[in-house]
Amino acid sequence: MSFHYTNLFVLEMANNHMGDLEHGLDIIRACHSAIAPLDIRCAIKFQYRDLDTFIHPSSRGRADIKYVKRFEETRLPESAFLEMKAEAEKLGMLTACTPFDENSVGLVQKHKFHILKIASCSLTDWPLLDKIASVDLPVIASTAGADLEEIDKVVSFFEHRAKQLCLMHCVGSYPTPSNELEMNQIDLFKQRYPGIAVGFSTHEHPDDLGPVKIAVAKGATVLERHVGMATEKYPLNAYSSSPEQLHAWAAAAKASLEICGTTAGRRKISAKEAEDLRGLKRGVFASKKITPGEKISSDNTFLAIPNQPGQLLANDLSKYIEHTLKQPLAENAPLLLGNMDIKDHRERVLEIVKKLCTLLKVANIRLPNKLELELSHHYGLEQFDKFGCSMINCINREYCKKIIILLPGQENPCHKHKLKEETFHILHGDLTLTLGTETKVCSAGELVTVERDIPHSFSSDNGAIFEEVSTTHYKEDSYYNDSAIHDNTNRKTRMTFWGDWLEKEIK
Repeated sequence: MSFHYTNLFVLEMANNHMGDLEHGLDIIRACHSAIAPLDIRCAIKFQYRDLDTFIHPSSRGRADIKYVKRFEETRLPESAFLEMKAEAEKLGMLTACTPFDENSVGLVQKHKFHILKIASCSLTDWPLLDKIASVDLPVIASTAGADLEEIDKVVSFFEHRAKQLCLMHCVGSYPTPSNELEMNQIDLFKQRYPGIAVGFSTHEHPDDLGPVKIAVAKGATVLERHVGMATEKYPLNAYSSSPEQLHAWAAAAKASLEICGTTAGRRKISAKEAEDLRGLKRGVFASKKITPGEKISSDNTFLAIPNQPGQLLANDLSKYIEHTLKQPLAENAPLLLGNMDIKDHRERVLEIVKKLCTLLKVANIRLPNKLELELSHHYGLEQFDKFGCSMINCINREYCKKIIILLPGQENPCHKHKLKEETFHILHGDLTLTLGTETKVCSAGELVTVERDIPHSFSSDNGAIFEEVSTTHYKEDSYYNDSAIHDNTNRKTRMTFWGDWLEKEIK
Protein backbone atom coordinates (compact mmCIF):
# COMPACT_ATOMS: atom_id res chain seq x y z
CA MET A 1 0.00 0.00 0.00
CA SER A 2 1.31 3.45 -0.95
CA PHE A 3 2.26 5.74 1.93
CA HIS A 4 2.10 9.53 1.63
CA TYR A 5 4.64 11.65 3.47
CA THR A 6 2.75 14.94 3.07
CA ASN A 7 2.60 17.12 6.21
CA LEU A 8 3.83 14.39 8.56
CA PHE A 9 5.20 15.39 11.97
CA VAL A 10 7.58 12.85 13.51
CA LEU A 11 8.08 13.08 17.28
CA GLU A 12 11.37 11.40 18.16
CA MET A 13 11.40 10.03 21.70
CA ALA A 14 14.83 8.41 21.26
CA ASN A 15 16.07 7.51 24.76
CA ASN A 16 14.17 10.29 26.50
CA HIS A 17 11.95 7.63 28.10
CA MET A 18 15.03 7.18 30.32
CA GLY A 19 14.43 3.44 30.59
CA ASP A 20 11.28 4.14 32.58
CA LEU A 21 8.05 2.82 31.03
CA GLU A 22 5.77 5.15 32.99
CA HIS A 23 7.88 8.16 32.04
CA GLY A 24 7.71 7.09 28.39
CA LEU A 25 3.92 6.77 28.58
CA ASP A 26 3.71 10.20 30.19
CA ILE A 27 5.75 11.70 27.33
CA ILE A 28 3.44 10.14 24.73
CA ARG A 29 0.29 11.40 26.49
CA ALA A 30 1.74 14.88 27.04
CA CYS A 31 2.85 15.15 23.41
CA HIS A 32 -0.58 14.06 22.25
CA SER A 33 -2.22 16.69 24.44
CA ALA A 34 0.15 19.31 23.05
CA ILE A 35 -0.63 18.59 19.39
CA ALA A 36 -4.26 17.39 19.57
CA PRO A 37 -5.70 20.96 19.31
CA LEU A 38 -3.70 21.48 16.10
CA ASP A 39 -5.27 18.52 14.27
CA ILE A 40 -2.01 17.45 12.64
CA ARG A 41 -0.85 14.09 11.34
CA CYS A 42 1.98 12.81 13.51
CA ALA A 43 3.98 9.74 14.40
CA ILE A 44 5.73 8.96 17.67
CA LYS A 45 9.13 7.40 17.01
CA PHE A 46 11.17 4.94 19.05
CA GLN A 47 14.69 3.55 18.69
CA TYR A 48 15.54 -0.17 18.79
CA ARG A 49 18.95 -1.58 19.61
CA ASP A 50 19.70 -5.20 20.44
CA LEU A 51 22.15 -4.14 23.13
CA ASP A 52 23.44 -7.67 23.77
CA THR A 53 24.88 -7.74 20.25
CA PHE A 54 25.08 -4.02 19.46
CA ILE A 55 27.74 -3.29 22.12
CA HIS A 56 31.03 -5.16 21.99
CA PRO A 57 31.45 -7.58 24.93
CA SER A 58 34.58 -5.79 26.12
CA SER A 59 32.77 -2.44 26.27
CA ARG A 60 29.64 -3.48 28.12
CA GLY A 61 29.21 -1.67 31.43
CA ARG A 62 31.72 1.04 30.51
CA ALA A 63 30.63 4.35 32.10
CA ASP A 64 33.42 6.27 30.35
CA ILE A 65 31.94 5.72 26.88
CA LYS A 66 29.02 8.15 26.54
CA TYR A 67 26.77 6.17 24.23
CA VAL A 68 27.37 2.82 25.95
CA LYS A 69 26.45 4.39 29.26
CA ARG A 70 23.37 6.15 27.81
CA PHE A 71 21.99 3.09 26.02
CA GLU A 72 22.53 0.70 28.89
CA GLU A 73 21.00 3.05 31.45
CA THR A 74 17.86 3.47 29.31
CA ARG A 75 17.38 -0.18 28.38
CA LEU A 76 13.73 -1.28 28.14
CA PRO A 77 12.27 -4.74 27.57
CA GLU A 78 10.33 -5.56 24.43
CA SER A 79 7.07 -5.56 26.37
CA ALA A 80 7.62 -1.92 27.44
CA PHE A 81 8.07 -0.75 23.85
CA LEU A 82 4.93 -2.63 22.83
CA GLU A 83 2.99 -0.94 25.61
CA MET A 84 4.19 2.53 24.57
CA LYS A 85 3.45 1.77 20.92
CA ALA A 86 -0.06 0.62 21.82
CA GLU A 87 -0.67 3.78 23.86
CA ALA A 88 0.39 6.01 20.94
CA GLU A 89 -1.85 4.16 18.51
CA LYS A 90 -4.77 4.28 20.97
CA LEU A 91 -4.39 8.06 20.92
CA GLY A 92 -4.55 8.07 17.11
CA MET A 93 -0.87 8.55 16.38
CA LEU A 94 1.18 6.72 13.77
CA THR A 95 4.25 4.87 15.03
CA ALA A 96 7.77 4.83 13.65
CA CYS A 97 10.99 3.17 14.73
CA THR A 98 14.70 3.45 14.03
CA PRO A 99 16.54 0.10 14.10
CA PHE A 100 20.31 0.26 14.56
CA ASP A 101 21.06 -3.40 13.83
CA GLU A 102 19.66 -6.32 11.85
CA ASN A 103 17.95 -7.97 14.83
CA SER A 104 16.14 -4.73 15.54
CA VAL A 105 14.91 -4.54 11.93
CA GLY A 106 13.24 -7.88 12.50
CA LEU A 107 11.66 -6.52 15.68
CA VAL A 108 10.33 -3.45 13.84
CA GLN A 109 8.69 -5.79 11.35
CA LYS A 110 7.36 -8.06 14.07
CA HIS A 111 5.87 -5.13 16.01
CA LYS A 112 4.12 -3.82 12.87
CA PHE A 113 5.27 -0.22 12.92
CA HIS A 114 3.91 2.15 10.26
CA ILE A 115 7.27 3.70 9.29
CA LEU A 116 10.92 2.64 9.43
CA LYS A 117 13.48 5.38 10.03
CA ILE A 118 17.19 5.25 9.17
CA ALA A 119 19.43 7.31 11.43
CA SER A 120 22.15 9.46 9.89
CA CYS A 121 24.88 7.26 11.37
CA SER A 122 23.33 4.26 9.58
CA LEU A 123 22.73 5.89 6.19
CA THR A 124 25.51 3.94 4.49
CA ASP A 125 25.49 0.88 6.79
CA TRP A 126 24.99 -1.47 3.83
CA PRO A 127 24.43 -4.69 5.78
CA LEU A 128 21.70 -2.87 7.72
CA LEU A 129 20.23 -1.34 4.55
CA ASP A 130 20.04 -4.77 2.92
CA LYS A 131 17.95 -5.97 5.85
CA ILE A 132 15.79 -2.83 5.84
CA ALA A 133 15.10 -3.23 2.12
CA SER A 134 13.56 -6.65 2.80
CA VAL A 135 10.88 -5.10 5.03
CA ASP A 136 7.68 -3.83 3.44
CA LEU A 137 7.58 -0.43 5.16
CA PRO A 138 8.00 3.16 3.94
CA VAL A 139 11.46 4.51 4.78
CA ILE A 140 12.57 7.89 6.10
CA ALA A 141 16.32 8.46 5.99
CA SER A 142 18.34 11.21 7.71
CA THR A 143 21.43 12.49 5.91
CA ALA A 144 23.62 14.26 8.51
CA GLY A 145 27.32 13.82 7.78
CA ALA A 146 26.81 12.20 4.35
CA ASP A 147 28.26 13.61 1.14
CA LEU A 148 26.30 13.74 -2.13
CA GLU A 149 27.95 10.67 -3.58
CA GLU A 150 26.87 8.63 -0.57
CA ILE A 151 23.31 10.00 -0.71
CA ASP A 152 23.17 9.27 -4.46
CA LYS A 153 24.06 5.66 -3.78
CA VAL A 154 21.43 5.30 -1.06
CA VAL A 155 18.74 6.82 -3.26
CA SER A 156 19.71 4.51 -6.12
CA PHE A 157 19.74 1.51 -3.75
CA PHE A 158 16.16 2.08 -2.62
CA GLU A 159 14.87 3.12 -6.06
CA HIS A 160 16.14 -0.13 -7.58
CA ARG A 161 14.23 -2.01 -4.89
CA ALA A 162 11.04 0.02 -5.48
CA LYS A 163 11.05 1.30 -1.89
CA GLN A 164 9.19 4.41 -0.79
CA LEU A 165 11.79 6.86 0.48
CA CYS A 166 11.83 10.27 2.15
CA LEU A 167 15.19 12.03 2.50
CA MET A 168 15.62 14.24 5.54
CA HIS A 169 17.96 17.23 5.55
CA CYS A 170 19.65 16.95 8.91
CA VAL A 171 22.64 18.48 10.71
CA GLY A 172 24.18 16.28 13.39
CA SER A 173 25.05 18.98 15.91
CA TYR A 174 23.11 18.85 19.19
CA PRO A 175 21.78 21.53 19.41
CA THR A 176 22.51 23.01 15.97
CA PRO A 177 23.60 26.67 15.83
CA SER A 178 21.59 28.80 13.37
CA ASN A 179 24.62 29.43 11.16
CA GLU A 180 25.02 25.67 10.61
CA LEU A 181 21.43 24.83 9.66
CA GLU A 182 22.01 25.03 5.86
CA MET A 183 18.30 25.11 5.00
CA ASN A 184 18.99 25.44 1.27
CA GLN A 185 19.93 21.76 1.31
CA ILE A 186 16.18 21.11 1.10
CA ASP A 187 16.18 22.84 -2.29
CA LEU A 188 19.22 20.83 -3.36
CA PHE A 189 17.55 17.52 -2.48
CA LYS A 190 14.31 18.46 -4.26
CA GLN A 191 16.20 19.40 -7.42
CA ARG A 192 18.61 16.46 -7.35
CA TYR A 193 16.10 13.76 -6.45
CA PRO A 194 12.82 14.58 -8.23
CA GLY A 195 9.95 12.36 -7.22
CA ILE A 196 11.39 11.64 -3.76
CA ALA A 197 9.86 13.24 -0.67
CA VAL A 198 12.17 15.61 1.21
CA GLY A 199 11.89 16.51 4.89
CA PHE A 200 13.73 18.24 7.71
CA SER A 201 15.06 16.57 10.86
CA THR A 202 15.77 19.35 13.29
CA HIS A 203 18.16 19.71 16.22
CA GLU A 204 18.18 23.48 16.78
CA HIS A 205 17.21 24.94 20.15
CA PRO A 206 13.54 24.10 20.82
CA ASP A 207 12.57 27.77 21.26
CA ASP A 208 13.90 28.68 17.80
CA LEU A 209 10.84 28.52 15.50
CA GLY A 210 12.46 30.12 12.46
CA PRO A 211 13.98 26.97 10.92
CA VAL A 212 10.73 24.98 10.82
CA LYS A 213 8.99 27.89 9.11
CA ILE A 214 11.76 28.02 6.51
CA ALA A 215 11.58 24.24 6.04
CA VAL A 216 7.85 24.42 5.36
CA ALA A 217 8.32 27.31 2.92
CA LYS A 218 10.94 25.29 1.05
CA GLY A 219 8.54 22.37 0.68
CA ALA A 220 9.74 19.93 3.36
CA THR A 221 6.96 17.35 3.65
CA VAL A 222 8.13 15.58 6.84
CA LEU A 223 9.21 17.46 9.97
CA GLU A 224 11.02 15.64 12.78
CA ARG A 225 11.63 16.95 16.31
CA HIS A 226 13.10 15.31 19.44
CA VAL A 227 10.59 15.33 22.28
CA GLY A 228 10.74 14.64 26.00
CA MET A 229 9.58 15.89 29.37
CA ALA A 230 11.57 17.21 32.31
CA THR A 231 10.68 16.00 35.80
CA GLU A 232 12.32 16.24 39.17
CA LYS A 233 13.88 12.87 38.43
CA TYR A 234 14.75 13.30 34.75
CA PRO A 235 16.26 16.40 33.10
CA LEU A 236 15.63 17.21 29.42
CA ASN A 237 18.50 17.75 26.99
CA ALA A 238 19.04 21.03 25.13
CA TYR A 239 17.79 19.85 21.72
CA SER A 240 14.52 18.13 22.74
CA SER A 241 11.18 19.92 22.98
CA SER A 242 9.02 19.88 26.07
CA PRO A 243 5.27 19.46 25.41
CA GLU A 244 4.86 23.24 25.58
CA GLN A 245 7.72 23.82 23.15
CA LEU A 246 6.38 21.06 20.92
CA HIS A 247 3.01 22.80 20.71
CA ALA A 248 4.65 26.11 19.74
CA TRP A 249 6.87 24.35 17.15
CA ALA A 250 4.02 22.41 15.56
CA ALA A 251 1.74 25.47 15.61
CA ALA A 252 4.42 27.51 13.83
CA ALA A 253 4.80 24.78 11.22
CA LYS A 254 1.04 24.51 10.71
CA ALA A 255 0.68 28.27 10.38
CA SER A 256 3.48 28.24 7.80
CA LEU A 257 1.71 25.50 5.86
CA GLU A 258 -1.41 27.62 5.76
CA ILE A 259 0.56 30.70 4.67
CA CYS A 260 2.36 28.77 1.93
CA GLY A 261 -0.87 27.24 0.66
CA THR A 262 -1.23 24.70 -2.13
CA THR A 263 1.22 23.44 -4.74
CA ALA A 264 -1.31 21.01 -6.24
CA GLY A 265 -2.65 23.63 -8.65
CA ARG A 266 -3.68 27.24 -8.84
CA ARG A 267 -4.94 28.59 -5.54
CA LYS A 268 -8.64 29.19 -5.02
CA ILE A 269 -9.62 32.78 -5.82
CA SER A 270 -12.14 34.11 -3.31
CA ALA A 271 -15.32 35.85 -4.44
CA LYS A 272 -14.26 39.01 -2.57
CA GLU A 273 -10.86 39.07 -4.28
CA ALA A 274 -12.45 38.61 -7.70
CA GLU A 275 -15.01 41.34 -7.03
CA ASP A 276 -12.41 43.78 -5.68
CA LEU A 277 -10.18 43.26 -8.72
CA ARG A 278 -13.10 43.55 -11.14
CA GLY A 279 -13.72 47.08 -9.86
CA LEU A 280 -10.26 48.05 -11.17
CA LYS A 281 -10.67 46.49 -14.61
CA ARG A 282 -11.45 48.63 -17.63
CA GLY A 283 -14.73 48.11 -19.44
CA VAL A 284 -15.22 48.22 -23.22
CA PHE A 285 -17.35 51.15 -24.47
CA ALA A 286 -18.51 52.19 -27.94
CA SER A 287 -16.42 55.06 -29.33
CA LYS A 288 -19.11 55.65 -31.99
CA LYS A 289 -22.46 54.22 -33.03
CA ILE A 290 -22.08 50.47 -33.74
CA THR A 291 -24.56 48.60 -35.94
CA PRO A 292 -25.71 44.96 -35.60
CA GLY A 293 -23.37 42.48 -37.26
CA GLU A 294 -20.36 44.77 -36.82
CA LYS A 295 -17.27 43.21 -35.28
CA ILE A 296 -15.79 44.79 -32.17
CA SER A 297 -12.30 46.22 -32.56
CA SER A 298 -10.13 49.10 -31.38
CA ASP A 299 -11.59 51.13 -34.27
CA ASN A 300 -15.05 51.32 -32.73
CA THR A 301 -14.41 51.02 -28.98
CA PHE A 302 -12.46 52.55 -26.09
CA LEU A 303 -11.52 51.29 -22.61
CA ALA A 304 -12.38 53.03 -19.33
CA ILE A 305 -13.51 52.63 -15.73
CA PRO A 306 -15.85 52.07 -14.00
CA ASN A 307 -17.17 48.95 -15.68
CA GLN A 308 -20.75 47.75 -15.32
CA PRO A 309 -22.09 44.31 -14.31
CA GLY A 310 -22.16 42.00 -17.31
CA GLN A 311 -19.91 44.27 -19.37
CA LEU A 312 -17.18 43.13 -21.73
CA LEU A 313 -13.82 43.89 -20.07
CA ALA A 314 -10.41 44.68 -21.50
CA ASN A 315 -9.34 41.38 -19.93
CA ASP A 316 -11.82 39.53 -22.18
CA LEU A 317 -10.24 40.84 -25.39
CA SER A 318 -7.88 38.63 -27.34
CA LYS A 319 -6.76 38.33 -30.93
CA TYR A 320 -8.24 34.83 -30.86
CA ILE A 321 -11.72 35.96 -29.70
CA GLU A 322 -14.20 37.48 -32.14
CA HIS A 323 -17.05 39.65 -30.77
CA THR A 324 -19.95 40.57 -33.08
CA LEU A 325 -22.68 43.00 -32.00
CA LYS A 326 -26.31 41.76 -32.02
CA GLN A 327 -28.24 44.98 -31.23
CA PRO A 328 -27.34 48.59 -32.15
CA LEU A 329 -25.23 50.52 -29.68
CA ALA A 330 -24.95 54.26 -29.08
CA GLU A 331 -21.70 56.15 -28.67
CA ASN A 332 -20.21 55.84 -25.15
CA ALA A 333 -22.53 52.93 -24.28
CA PRO A 334 -21.06 49.86 -22.55
CA LEU A 335 -20.70 46.65 -24.54
CA LEU A 336 -22.63 43.99 -22.66
CA LEU A 337 -21.80 40.30 -23.05
CA GLY A 338 -25.47 39.50 -23.65
CA ASN A 339 -25.48 41.76 -26.72
CA MET A 340 -22.70 39.92 -28.55
CA ASP A 341 -22.01 36.73 -30.44
CA ILE A 342 -18.65 35.42 -29.24
CA LYS A 343 -16.34 33.02 -31.06
CA ASP A 344 -13.13 31.83 -29.40
CA HIS A 345 -10.64 30.62 -32.02
CA ARG A 346 -7.77 29.85 -29.62
CA GLU A 347 -8.21 26.08 -29.63
CA ARG A 348 -8.46 26.11 -33.43
CA VAL A 349 -5.27 28.17 -33.72
CA LEU A 350 -3.39 25.86 -31.34
CA GLU A 351 -4.57 22.84 -33.33
CA ILE A 352 -3.13 24.44 -36.49
CA VAL A 353 0.17 25.32 -34.79
CA LYS A 354 0.56 21.72 -33.59
CA LYS A 355 0.09 20.48 -37.17
CA LEU A 356 2.70 22.95 -38.41
CA CYS A 357 5.19 21.81 -35.78
CA THR A 358 4.61 18.15 -36.68
CA LEU A 359 5.39 18.90 -40.35
CA LEU A 360 8.47 20.96 -39.44
CA LYS A 361 9.80 18.12 -37.27
CA VAL A 362 9.22 15.54 -40.04
CA ALA A 363 11.15 17.82 -42.42
CA ASN A 364 13.89 18.26 -39.77
CA ILE A 365 13.82 22.05 -40.11
CA ARG A 366 15.29 23.97 -37.21
CA LEU A 367 14.26 27.55 -36.42
CA PRO A 368 15.30 30.33 -34.02
CA ASN A 369 13.27 30.71 -30.86
CA LYS A 370 11.29 33.87 -31.63
CA LEU A 371 9.84 34.62 -35.06
CA GLU A 372 6.56 36.05 -36.33
CA LEU A 373 4.02 33.45 -37.47
CA GLU A 374 1.22 34.54 -39.80
CA LEU A 375 -1.77 32.31 -40.51
CA SER A 376 -3.49 33.32 -43.73
CA HIS A 377 -7.11 32.13 -43.64
CA HIS A 378 -8.56 33.71 -46.75
CA TYR A 379 -12.11 32.46 -46.17
CA GLY A 380 -11.94 32.20 -42.36
CA LEU A 381 -10.36 29.79 -39.89
CA GLU A 382 -13.24 27.36 -40.47
CA GLN A 383 -11.93 26.72 -44.01
CA PHE A 384 -8.21 26.97 -43.21
CA ASP A 385 -7.59 23.28 -43.89
CA LYS A 386 -8.72 23.87 -47.50
CA PHE A 387 -7.74 27.48 -48.23
CA GLY A 388 -4.76 29.17 -46.62
CA CYS A 389 -1.11 28.87 -45.72
CA SER A 390 1.23 29.64 -42.82
CA MET A 391 4.19 31.99 -43.06
CA ILE A 392 7.06 32.25 -40.60
CA ASN A 393 8.72 35.61 -41.17
CA CYS A 394 12.48 35.28 -40.72
CA ILE A 395 13.89 38.47 -42.29
CA ASN A 396 12.36 41.60 -43.83
CA ARG A 397 14.96 44.23 -44.68
CA GLU A 398 16.01 45.21 -48.22
CA TYR A 399 15.64 41.50 -48.78
CA CYS A 400 13.07 39.14 -47.26
CA LYS A 401 12.97 35.50 -46.24
CA LYS A 402 9.91 33.54 -45.15
CA ILE A 403 9.24 29.88 -44.42
CA ILE A 404 5.90 29.00 -46.02
CA ILE A 405 4.04 25.89 -44.89
CA LEU A 406 1.15 24.19 -46.66
CA LEU A 407 -0.69 21.49 -44.77
CA PRO A 408 -1.85 18.40 -46.72
CA GLY A 409 -4.75 19.30 -49.03
CA GLN A 410 -4.29 23.07 -48.53
CA GLU A 411 -4.43 25.65 -51.33
CA ASN A 412 -3.25 29.27 -51.40
CA PRO A 413 -5.57 31.18 -53.81
CA CYS A 414 -4.40 32.97 -56.93
CA HIS A 415 -2.77 36.38 -56.39
CA LYS A 416 0.07 38.58 -57.63
CA HIS A 417 2.56 41.15 -56.34
CA LYS A 418 3.31 44.47 -57.99
CA LEU A 419 6.30 45.53 -55.91
CA LYS A 420 8.24 42.40 -54.98
CA GLU A 421 9.83 39.55 -56.86
CA GLU A 422 10.20 36.23 -55.10
CA THR A 423 11.94 32.89 -55.48
CA PHE A 424 10.64 29.65 -53.95
CA HIS A 425 13.11 27.04 -52.72
CA ILE A 426 11.27 23.78 -52.02
CA LEU A 427 12.56 22.21 -48.78
CA HIS A 428 10.09 19.39 -48.16
CA GLY A 429 7.07 17.69 -49.69
CA ASP A 430 5.22 18.32 -52.95
CA LEU A 431 4.17 21.74 -54.23
CA THR A 432 1.79 22.20 -57.15
CA LEU A 433 2.55 25.70 -58.47
CA THR A 434 0.55 27.59 -61.08
CA LEU A 435 2.35 30.55 -62.73
CA GLY A 436 0.04 32.37 -65.14
CA THR A 437 -1.40 29.58 -67.27
CA GLU A 438 1.30 26.99 -66.54
CA THR A 439 1.11 24.43 -63.72
CA LYS A 440 3.96 22.27 -62.49
CA VAL A 441 4.60 19.95 -59.55
CA CYS A 442 7.77 20.83 -57.66
CA SER A 443 9.70 18.64 -55.24
CA ALA A 444 12.37 19.21 -52.60
CA GLY A 445 15.45 20.99 -53.95
CA GLU A 446 13.78 22.86 -56.82
CA LEU A 447 13.97 26.65 -57.27
CA VAL A 448 11.18 28.66 -58.92
CA THR A 449 11.15 32.43 -59.48
CA VAL A 450 7.88 34.36 -59.47
CA GLU A 451 8.22 37.69 -61.25
CA ARG A 452 6.21 40.84 -60.55
CA ASP A 453 2.61 40.98 -61.85
CA ILE A 454 2.51 37.23 -62.53
CA PRO A 455 -0.64 35.63 -61.04
CA HIS A 456 0.28 32.53 -59.07
CA SER A 457 -1.29 30.00 -56.73
CA PHE A 458 0.04 26.90 -55.01
CA SER A 459 -1.25 23.81 -53.25
CA SER A 460 0.01 20.52 -51.83
CA ASP A 461 -1.44 17.03 -51.66
CA ASN A 462 0.81 15.76 -48.87
CA GLY A 463 2.11 18.95 -47.30
CA ALA A 464 4.97 21.21 -48.32
CA ILE A 465 7.53 23.56 -46.80
CA PHE A 466 9.43 26.08 -48.91
CA GLU A 467 11.53 29.18 -48.48
CA GLU A 468 10.34 32.38 -50.07
CA VAL A 469 13.30 34.68 -50.76
CA SER A 470 12.31 38.07 -52.12
CA THR A 471 12.82 41.78 -52.20
CA THR A 472 11.25 43.70 -49.30
CA HIS A 473 7.75 42.57 -48.33
CA TYR A 474 4.99 45.21 -48.38
CA LYS A 475 1.79 44.56 -46.44
CA GLU A 476 -0.59 45.79 -49.17
CA ASP A 477 1.21 44.15 -52.07
CA SER A 478 -0.92 40.99 -52.46
CA TYR A 479 -3.72 41.27 -55.05
CA TYR A 480 -6.14 38.32 -55.08
CA ASN A 481 -8.34 37.37 -58.02
CA ASP A 482 -11.27 36.79 -55.64
CA SER A 483 -12.56 40.14 -54.37
CA ALA A 484 -14.12 38.35 -51.36
CA ILE A 485 -10.60 37.80 -50.01
CA HIS A 486 -9.86 41.54 -50.21
CA ASP A 487 -13.14 42.28 -48.44
CA ASN A 488 -12.18 39.93 -45.55
CA THR A 489 -10.29 42.29 -43.26
CA ASN A 490 -9.78 39.53 -40.65
CA ARG A 491 -8.03 37.04 -42.91
CA LYS A 492 -4.77 36.95 -40.97
CA THR A 493 -3.85 35.82 -37.45
CA ARG A 494 -0.42 36.93 -36.29
CA MET A 495 1.42 35.46 -33.32
CA THR A 496 4.92 34.69 -32.08
CA PHE A 497 6.41 31.38 -33.19
CA TRP A 498 8.66 29.92 -30.46
CA GLY A 499 11.35 27.57 -31.69
CA ASP A 500 11.09 25.43 -28.57
CA TRP A 501 7.56 24.45 -29.67
CA LEU A 502 9.40 21.85 -31.75
CA GLU A 503 10.67 20.26 -28.52
CA LYS A 504 7.88 20.64 -25.96
CA GLU A 505 4.12 20.46 -25.60
CA ILE A 506 2.25 23.50 -26.88
CA LYS A 507 -0.33 24.95 -24.48
